[in-house]
Amino acid sequence: MERNVRAPEPLLSLRAAVVFLISLQTAVAAGFLTYAAHSPLATAVLAGGAAFGVTVAFGHSIIG
Repeated sequence: MERNVRAPEPLLSLRAAVVFLISLQTAVAAGFLTYAAHSPLATAVLAGGAAFGVTVAFGHSIIG
């Protein structure tokens, strides 16, 4: 008796994982550089969040 056992599908595709990792790295860098420029922490977090969103949109359109 053979069972047709399939491997579980990944939570994210490889493309999505790459886009999110690049976006996360960009967000951390933008937030760190903003904070290092003596801006308040809240401003650095907002800059990092904005950078993450823009990079996700850009990566989605470019990486394909």
